[in-house]
Amino acid sequence: MRSDNHLCNSKKENKAMNEVEEKLMPQYGENQPITDGNYDKSLAVKCVNGTFVGQKKENVISYKGIPFVGQQPVGDLRWKAPVDVTPDSGIYEACYYGKSPVQAPGDPASLYPMGEDCLYLNIWRSDDATPKKPVIVWIYGGGFEVGGTTDPQYDCHNLVTENPDIVFVTITYRVSFFGFFHLSHLSDGKDYQDAPNLGLMDQMMALKWIHENIAAFGGDPGNVTIWGESAGGASTTFLPLIKGSHQYFKRVITQSGAPGQTRSPEQAITCTDKVMEALGCKTVADLKKVSAEKLAEVWTDLYGFYQKLGIRTFPERDGRYLPLNTWEAYANGAAKDIEFLQGCNKDEMNTFLGVIGEDVWNAWAEGRLAEKLTQLTDKEKELVESYCRDIEGPRYEATVRLFSQIMFIAPQIRLSEEQTKAGGKSYTYYYSVESALPMIKSGHASELSVVFNHPELNDFTGRAYDETFCKTMRRMWVQFAKTGNPSLTAEQSPDGKAKEWPLYDLENKQVMVLDEHDIHPAKESEVKIVDWERSYFLTNYYMP
Repeated sequence: MRSDNHLCNSKKENKAMNEVEEKLMPQYGENQPITDGNYDKSLAVKCVNGTFVGQKKENVISYKGIPFVGQQPVGDLRWKAPVDVTPDSGIYEACYYGKSPVQAPGDPASLYPMGEDCLYLNIWRSDDATPKKPVIVWIYGGGFEVGGTTDPQYDCHNLVTENPDIVFVTITYRVSFFGFFHLSHLSDGKDYQDAPNLGLMDQMMALKWIHENIAAFGGDPGNVTIWGESAGGASTTFLPLIKGSHQYFKRVITQSGAPGQTRSPEQAITCTDKVMEALGCKTVADLKKVSAEKLAEVWTDLYGFYQKLGIRTFPERDGRYLPLNTWEAYANGAAKDIEFLQGCNKDEMNTFLGVIGEDVWNAWAEGRLAEKLTQLTDKEKELVESYCRDIEGPRYEATVRLFSQIMFIAPQIRLSEEQTKAGGKSYTYYYSVESALPMIKSGHASELSVVFNHPELNDFTGRAYDETFCKTMRRMWVQFAKTGNPSLTAEQSPDGKAKEWPLYDLENKQVMVLDEHDIHPAKESEVKIVDWERSYFLTNYYMP
């Protein structure tokens, strides 16, 4: 999610979107089969489903738009599980991104050509021949409603330039009504049991392809880290709970995403029924006759991701693909053999405030809070109300702080707690760097330009961050992917000072504070980063 995505009509914001579109469109094209033998053999990589020929820029080779499925999910495969690849002896260009998944307008990915035929991945590696490099796989965010690998922010050229000993991959998955849509309650829906979690199934299929083919790109299939932010971060916490997933990765980097970001079957059915009513459809057969464009139009009219906040297309805890209680699964050790680096930003919800504006925020947050309070005991209600009374500032300040705790900060700490209780490892962070934009502060997604090494993309930051800090943060992420420990020796640290990152433990609850001018384990005064008594218990109610 990016701050230039909101639906305000100011000339400044329209200009920002136009500039993004100008950057995206020159990258568009369609990869073609190569039949004349005229290609650079040094850029060709043989995979199960074909040989793919990339492009070299400086010392980085990129392979864009590689399909990780045997058939794209179109026609009769709409709302069906992804189809595995089959052997192919063909030779293909890998010069252009595949299409963005179909979605409502607003995200940079929606400015790139969209289509249901969107299941592709992209790979960046250095031009040296060293084998068995650690692999980092990026999963984008966007509330499970929007997003795509075509966002310029996710280009990994700069990351490989800085880290030639790592292979970076970005994967596409279906979002919104094509990726997370409940259909099995309809009269002809019995063959669509997978529809509520197709986006996660796409991610799993991509990881399977990576496991089987990444060695040909110099990657180590036995040392894969999955990495995501927001919905992508939540995805990285769901994937360890899916049967058979642990063979595909050993580490997780989760930024502002937790396993509570799900919905119930009842919530999913309500969402589907509203769409069906708006379209005048009664059955899946009716829905399959509706064009993707019409579905997106109706969805935008009903919900519009950047017009109003809400939980429409979160993955479904169906007891079939995802556990009925994802928190309980972590407490029972479902992911104890997976190493975690995860955390959140100090002012998470400020980004959403900045995107939708004060009036829409106040209406949504106060309505949502009133709804939540009806679910609580009198004691819990008093704790929440006391939290809000203690916050000073504009009308929105109390709810922004409270929902930051409920939706991001407390769940991240709870993830560390459950993982640690079960015998797993978690390195936990608290990102406190503030942007130059007073309403965004240290908001949701404000760290993305730092971790992707794109200082020129400053929609969230509004300024240049300290270069040494940025390098250090990226170095920690990479060190974790290599070794399972983000700590840096003095020799590894950009400022020449060792950074010892403590494991989260149940007694001290230590987290690493990522402050622009002082990266350090939390001091005693900072240990209570989450307001435990007054917000931690709310994670039990936020599913969602």
